[in-house]
Amino acid sequence: MYRDHNNSELNLSSVNKKVTLSGWVQKIRDKGFIIWVDLRDRYGITQLVFDSERTSSEMMEQAKKLGREFVIQITGTVLERESKNDAIATGDIEVLVDQLTILNSSETPPFTIEDNTDGGEDLRMKYRYLDIRRNPVKNKLIFRSKVSMAVRNYLTLQEFVEVETPYLIKSTPEGARDFVVPSRMNAGQFYALPQSPQTFKQLLMVGGLDKYFQIVKCFRDEDLRADRQPEFTQIDCEMTFVEQEDILNTFEGLTRHLLKEINGVDVEEFPRMTYDEAMKTYGNDKPDIRFGMMFGELNDVAQHKDFKVFNEAELVVGIAVPGAASYSRKEIDKLIDWVKRPQVGAKGMVYVKYNEDGSLKSSVDKFYDEDDLKAWAEKTGAKPGDLICVLSGDANSTRAQLSALRMEMGNRLGLRRPDEFAPLWVIDFPLLEWDEDTQRYHAMHHPFTSPKVGQLPLLETNPGAVKANAYDLVLNGNEIGGGSIRIHDQKTQSKMFDYLGFTEEEAEAQFGFLMKAFTYGAPPHGGIAFGLDRLVAILGGQESIRDFIAFPKNNSGRDIMIDAPAPIDEDQLKELDLKLRSK
Repeated sequence: MYRDHNNSELNLSSVNKKVTLSGWVQKIRDKGFIIWVDLRDRYGITQLVFDSERTSSEMMEQAKKLGREFVIQITGTVLERESKNDAIATGDIEVLVDQLTILNSSETPPFTIEDNTDGGEDLRMKYRYLDIRRNPVKNKLIFRSKVSMAVRNYLTLQEFVEVETPYLIKSTPEGARDFVVPSRMNAGQFYALPQSPQTFKQLLMVGGLDKYFQIVKCFRDEDLRADRQPEFTQIDCEMTFVEQEDILNTFEGLTRHLLKEINGVDVEEFPRMTYDEAMKTYGNDKPDIRFGMMFGELNDVAQHKDFKVFNEAELVVGIAVPGAASYSRKEIDKLIDWVKRPQVGAKGMVYVKYNEDGSLKSSVDKFYDEDDLKAWAEKTGAKPGDLICVLSGDANSTRAQLSALRMEMGNRLGLRRPDEFAPLWVIDFPLLEWDEDTQRYHAMHHPFTSPKVGQLPLLETNPGAVKANAYDLVLNGNEIGGGSIRIHDQKTQSKMFDYLGFTEEEAEAQFGFLMKAFTYGAPPHGGIAFGLDRLVAILGGQESIRDFIAFPKNNSGRDIMIDAPAPIDEDQLKELDLKLRSK
């Protein structure tokens, strides 16, 4: 056998025991007459010792040939260390080697395989298999496995049935772009990789499974950022004979279970907030409620003077940044530059210092007196010592800009602590949203979401006012899950396709199988999907998902380790009846 213990198991109770260990050479310290080797595996490190007084000359020579990341097997005797190391589990002992086998040599790695490495991100992604040997990455993958197991255990105990749905499906026009797969057997036709198993899980409810879940890969050909990948993993769930309250209660239970099981945190409160309230109070539909700085709308107290910028704005809105009245002019100017960056897009920022002595000093004192500024302070909830930051412009853009500023100040002030968890349900989303490019309404979630009870007739008169029977679960300012109660009857689903601009022929071509299924006694049903990558990252105290994925893509959607995507052979193209566009 290659080993009878792993490299974290041995301790003082193992002294004088004969053991066999295997692993990678982490570090070598050669003093000539004595050589120490740190042997590493997934579990930890054990110090090996080769001593010229107790080790044969042949063995000493063999030990001198070792290099970093060599794979070796040793047999030896466990000894108590004279100089103990409290930093590792095996720090009380070392193993005097009497037999050494080099299982594989190694080239010098392109970066140091230690917790604090000298490798840049691109280099580490190119050699991801080496990066995984480092504790920070390895432990994140183990952490992800722990979360996945906790999810499976909880849902299984709740009588959910795990079902695999197809990866080769039909392309649909809604949502993000599909990745498509050409069919050799059906020339000129294509499969699509699923953006979600949405229609299949609804069909499973028609099939009477009652409760379904799946930890499933999904694919979207869209622009990337730190919390997005072209392929990602969902915890996909659906239930039969449920209303919104049933879904929310069930998945509050799952979230509580994960926070307790994984983080040791008890969370009782899952507050609920409407979409309209979230947008008005925080400027986005996934607010971080761990800290304040709620929006104060200032139109009625800021548009009565001669300040043209405010008078011409659709919305004037501000936040009170706690303790920031002490900021210097230079610091405030840097903040103004920050909101003017293209990523935020504000044209400028008005500020008010609410000094500790109660006086107020603003960048627009020419137009507003202290009574005006006190009204601003009241609207934003500002207290002495705070800095009031005010933006203005069209309502949607201004809210988004101030939301970005609020989150930035939350980070700068240390208010977004990774060990504090604040879940929130956002409910009552608009069913439809207007798209200026196409000049028509699109489904805000997807076309299978049902409107709130009694609001279907509004589709005829005021489609933008219709609320969806939809809900998102937000954790620490990140959407970790979203779902809805579905349309389950053919007539309503057909009407929805009409409002979304589908012709009868298009609806039949794309979703005829689902519409047909609804004619065979489809039960009321609804569900939710959690983004596993993002959920794991947040539970792990981070917001970037990349290190929690074994082999992630870079920001261009490329796997730089295997160099994909890549051209394919001419013969393959011919077999698939495809031609490359000429450049």
